[in-house]
Amino acid sequence: MNHSRRKAIKTGGGLLALLLSAGILKPGEALAQADAFSMKTLAEALRAVGAQNPAASNAIVFKAPAIAENGAVVPVAVESKLPGTESITLLVEKNPTPLVASFVIPAGTTGSISTRVKMGQTSDVYALVKAEGKFYMAKQEIKITLGGCGG
Repeated sequence: MNHSRRKAIKTGGGLLALLLSAGILKPGEALAQADAFSMKTLAEALRAVGAQNPAASNAIVFKAPAIAENGAVVPVAVESKLPGTESITLLVEKNPTPLVASFVIPAGTTGSISTRVKMGQTSDVYALVKAEGKFYMAKQEIKITLGGCGG
């Protein structure tokens, strides 16, 4: 093992210990999130994050293309207008592992995220928002074109 890799491992472990000791990250939550990223179906991923039956909400706004030319880099932005937004999680139903990103939203900040996700094929993309301890969801279909043909 080279020295820079060792330093990165030590730093990462120290950061994890700091987050745990500060109470920002709880041990059970860290393990649950890690398990959720390995789930193979949308229902399994929702259960793993604790969102059994999230309510549909119009207060979750998607900003994503209806058609994406390259499934390797699909831009997705989500804005939650729900008060007390705690987290925003992105799931792609037809990906081999549906959970693609999860963001913790600090108290007092705007519930808004923007990222790029990888999609293997045309699929519904779900935004799961936790606000004031309850889960809400919105979805948008994104079509992926392959080599200029419709997906």
